[in-house]
Amino acid sequence: MSELSMTPQVFVILSGLIEERLGLWYGLSDKALLESKLSARMLELGVDSALDYYYLLRYDDPAGSELALLTESLVVNETYFFREYDQLQVVLARFVEPLARARRKPRVWCAACATGEEPYTIAFWLAERGLLDHVQLMASDVSDRVLAVARAGQYRARSLRQVPADVDPWRWLCRAGDTWVVDPEICAAIEWRRVNLMEESAVIAMGSVDVIICRNVLIYFRDDVVRRTVRWLADRLLPGGLLLVGVTESPLRLGTDLVCQEHGRAFVYRKMP
Repeated sequence: MSELSMTPQVFVILSGLIEERLGLWYGLSDKALLESKLSARMLELGVDSALDYYYLLRYDDPAGSELALLTESLVVNETYFFREYDQLQVVLARFVEPLARARRKPRVWCAACATGEEPYTIAFWLAERGLLDHVQLMASDVSDRVLAVARAGQYRARSLRQVPADVDPWRWLCRAGDTWVVDPEICAAIEWRRVNLMEESAVIAMGSVDVIICRNVLIYFRDDVVRRTVRWLADRLLPGGLLLVGVTESPLRLGTDLVCQEHGRAFVYRKMP
């Protein structure tokens, strides 16, 4: 099969199905990008047309196995240790640490964690303060492949390209050739789950939590999907709980019951008691 080419009509229904299942939105200007991403997957299957592939996803994939493989081709997994660290520190120091020291064992959920650098960054911070056993740290993603990477806890130097000067994570990392391996104690402290944020039942299954960190994810969704996702996440928050999104993301403009608060240089969204 040569490079895939879709008619506008097929593009609309296929991109609509992808948005329905994964939340990812492709506009007509992204048609060539989506064609490129789908071509390799269709070639592996021996599917000759985008319409046939649509029918396969819609009607002949009851277990979601093909959707799971397609997900690996579509999701963006760019992350690294200490990304937007100032924002993260504020939430940990001002909200998570006081609860942990009060022996309340707060529940913290990193949604859409990709290859796991974000939850490991949090675990480093907690371990440094002797709080790792006093917080229930959960991390999820829609991709089984990246969760396998996260569980393994093995990273190349690129993932450690922005270590702050005042941070010393090396006691929790062991060098093995050109790979850095996360301390097993840190790995074991994180509960990894596969969660598709487009499935309300999967979000509900996470239970009630004190802090949800869902950064640099909503930028890939259209406004109505952002609004729905924020509502589902807010429903999981305990009274007084916090939602932390990326610095370029603002669900406030779309309407939410969460209250935006500024703490230091971080904006958080709080569920009022």
